[in-house]
Amino acid sequence: MKIRDIIQVLESMAPTAYQEDYDNSGLITGDISLECSGVLVSLDCTEEVILEAIEKKCNLIVSHHPLIFRPVRRITPDNGTGLALITAIRQNITIYAIHTNLDNILSGVNACIADKLGLTNRKILLPKTELPEVGSGLIGELKKVLSENQLLQQLKEAFGVPVVRHSPLTGKPVSRIALCGGAGSFLISNALQHGADFFLSADIKYHEFFGGEKQMVIADIGHFESEQFTTNLLHDVILKKFPNFAVLKSGTVTNPVNYYI
Repeated sequence: MKIRDIIQVLESMAPTAYQEDYDNSGLITGDISLECSGVLVSLDCTEEVILEAIEKKCNLIVSHHPLIFRPVRRITPDNGTGLALITAIRQNITIYAIHTNLDNILSGVNACIADKLGLTNRKILLPKTELPEVGSGLIGELKKVLSENQLLQQLKEAFGVPVVRHSPLTGKPVSRIALCGGAGSFLISNALQHGADFFLSADIKYHEFFGGEKQMVIADIGHFESEQFTTNLLHDVILKKFPNFAVLKSGTVTNPVNYYI
C-alpha cells in the first residue's frame, strides 16, 4: 500500500480543485511514493498528533485543518508549526490536509452535522456557479418540528457543548436549518434568503449575531465542536476502501478552547 493510494481515495471523494482560493488543502509534506505503515486521521495536525502517529507507527497523517495555512517564512522549533514540521520530516511522516474541499461537498463535514440533527432534503446552501453540487454550507429540514429551546438543548447534547451562544429567540417553531461547520458567518444572509429558522455554525462575532433580522436564530456551538465528527468520516471512507489496513482515529484532543463552568 502506497501513501498515494490513500490520497487518491480522498481526492476522488473531495478533489483539491473544490477547495477555496485561500485554502492549502493537499500534500503538506512527505513522499507519497512510500509504502504506508498506517494512517492517523485527526481534525488538526499538531506536534502532539505527530508524536501520536510515531507511537502508533503511522507514517501518514490525514488532517482536516492544514498544518501550513498561511505563508511560512521560516521553519524553526521556536513556534508550533515549525516544530511540528521538523518533527514530521525527521520521522518521515507524510501530512495531508483535506479542508475546504471536504467542507464543500454534500457528503462532507456538514453532512456529519446534519446527521446528528437528522436533517432531510439536504442541499448546498451556497453552490458554486460552475459546480452546482459543490459549495458552502448546507440546508435541510428536521423530521419533526421543534421549539427553539428544544433545538438548543439537542445541540448541547449532540455536540457535547456546555454552552451555545445564540441570537435572541424568535418564538417561532423550527423546521428548516442551515449550517456550516467551522467559521460560517459569511453564510448568514444566504441562510436568511433560504428561509432558515436556525443557522448553526461557529466563530460568530458580536455584530454578526444581529444578522438574523429577528427572523432566524443564529447559534454558535464552537469551531472544534462543529467539526469534531470529521475524523469519523475520514476514518470510515479510508477503511471502507482498505478494510484490512491500519486506519486509526487520533486520541489527541486538539481543541484550544476551554470553558470555565
